[in-house]
Amino acid sequence: MAGSRGARRWVRWLLRHGVVRRTVARQARAGDLGAKMIIDPEAVRDPYPRYDEIRAQGRVVRSAVTLTTVDHEITQTMLRSPDFCVGMRMPENAPSLLRGLLKVGGAFPLGPAEPPSLLSTDPPDHTRMRKLVTRAFSAKAIASLRGRTEEIATELLDEMTSHARAQPRADVIAEYAALLPATVIAEMLGAPLDMREKFLQWGAGGAYSLDMGLTFRNFRRSERDIDALSEWMLGHFEELRRNPGENILSDLVQAHDTDEGRLADDELLSIAMLLLAAGFETTVNLIGNGTKVLLEHPDQLARLQAEPELWPNAVDEILRFESPVQRTGRVAARDTEIAGIPIRRGSVIVAHLGGANRDPAVFDDPATFDVARAGADRHVSFSSGIHYCLGAALAKMEGEVGLRALFDRFPGMRADGPGHLRGTRVLRGYRSLPVRLDPTPAPATTQA
Repeated sequence: MAGSRGARRWVRWLLRHGVVRRTVARQARAGDLGAKMIIDPEAVRDPYPRYDEIRAQGRVVRSAVTLTTVDHEITQTMLRSPDFCVGMRMPENAPSLLRGLLKVGGAFPLGPAEPPSLLSTDPPDHTRMRKLVTRAFSAKAIASLRGRTEEIATELLDEMTSHARAQPRADVIAEYAALLPATVIAEMLGAPLDMREKFLQWGAGGAYSLDMGLTFRNFRRSERDIDALSEWMLGHFEELRRNPGENILSDLVQAHDTDEGRLADDELLSIAMLLLAAGFETTVNLIGNGTKVLLEHPDQLARLQAEPELWPNAVDEILRFESPVQRTGRVAARDTEIAGIPIRRGSVIVAHLGGANRDPAVFDDPATFDVARAGADRHVSFSSGIHYCLGAALAKMEGEVGLRALFDRFPGMRADGPGHLRGTRVLRGYRSLPVRLDPTPAPATTQA
């Protein structure tokens, strides 16, 4: 049985990643920039020089398996246009061999990139499902969560302060940046707090499912972690049926159980898993990236400490400068054009959000980090259009509260060795960020 499952998983990997990986590797060796963004480890470490190279080649660049853009206007237009969709369906005239392999491989786990996920579903289903969860992320709901978020931040910082008396070295990601949003979203969804570490582990594995051209090892980890989260979530649904609470998951379970046709079984599971994982994945990276950037720009940190009213704008600048989500994609639903550039039906376009956020046509001196930058909120880090991130306001609030509280508590905090980036390409962030905690502020220096 185990061998059979392994064989089916290998077929699934081959269809979704193996063939792409082989094609992309060949094209990358030939100098294709889009292919290098998929497979080159250097593009994970520092993608920004690659974005500049793509920009120099044109507003839309044809690469190995997709069209590629780092242009802000084209990215915005594509994300907002009804001429583009997220769903990719098998063509009716697909070869019989391909159809046979898909049948042998079996269904993919319900990860964030797999329908009926909101990330992979188009209207009218997307509209219907999104409406059910929008209320939980309204401006009023987020405002009501701010006080609790501040309490959680204080509790975590108290623990770090206590540990710092014996050992001033800490990992900002493991001890703070990960736990803050994981606690907030667990409470929002009525999930037990003692599951936070497991959620973070499963989310880290599931995040690989967003990338193209995965190694088999990362693909296997991704499927296993998504399956584990699915199994836990199904059990949690039963608990919520027995003991419903005032949380969004209880509301979704009730909508599924009492309003026939509003949510199918796979829709309920997919939405719940996306809310849980997306509820902390982006924010972990926002707080981690923000910590790293501010430690590297002490003059900007000093300005925030002198002018704390700049913190909301600083969060937008962090999102622009070091976006937690680096890319997204769309499929042309029909023959169309963007900015006079013809796009054929079925074309896949990858928009590098991290590159669009550094478009010099929109942002002056885009490689400079400036917490007082005018128009920093024009970034596209949360996408745009009908798929604009539901949790954007929550992430920004948590980022502001979390970063401000961290640097208020440890104004002299400094790096204590290199941070270690995650291996994902769509999501950009750190799996560890060692720091030395110091309550005494360091003198500000201006970066050249």
